[in-house]
Parts: sequence; structure tokens; C-alpha cells
Amino acid sequence: MIATSAHTLWGISLGIGLVAALVVAGLLVLLVRAVRDIESSVGSLLGIAGQVAANTANIPELEATAPVLAQIVEEAVVQDGYMNALTDGYGVPA
Repeated sequence: MIATSAHTLWGISLGIGLVAALVVAGLLVLLVRAVRDIESSVGSLLGIAGQVAANTANIPELEATAPVLAQIVEEAVVQDGYMNALTDGYGVPA
């Protein structure tokens, strides 16, 4: 085996420790960047959530539409009949 002194072993240990510390520091930098990205995404999502809430606030009022849907369909059929009566024969040479 190669003869090494205590000084050499300490140097190797300190070198390994330094490399490990640098790896940990690099991983911490990556973690902080990821947390900042998540934080900015959450901030924009909270803004969008407010807009979605405003857009969906009137949905309960749509329940009032269900009872009159049959009347709406009947009126649409009447209006379709009127339009057909107006356009019957349109474009046919006389």
C-alpha cells in the first residue's frame, strides 16, 4: 500500500468535504430557483382564480332558465316558421 501521512489524509478529506459542500450549495441554488418559479406561478394562478370566480358567479342564476326552456324552444320553432315563410320562393325565377 502507498504510504501516506496524516497530513495527506486530512488534505484528501478536506477536498472531499469541499466538493460535497459545493454540490450541496449548487443543489440549494436549484431548489431556491424552483421555489421562486413555483411562487410566481402560484401568484399568477391566484390572479386567474379571481377572474374565473367572477366569470362563474352568475352560474346559479342559470337555474332559472331551466323552467322556461320549453317556451324558448316553442318560440324558436315559431320564429323558424316565420323565416321559412319569408324565404320560400326566394331566388326562384318568376
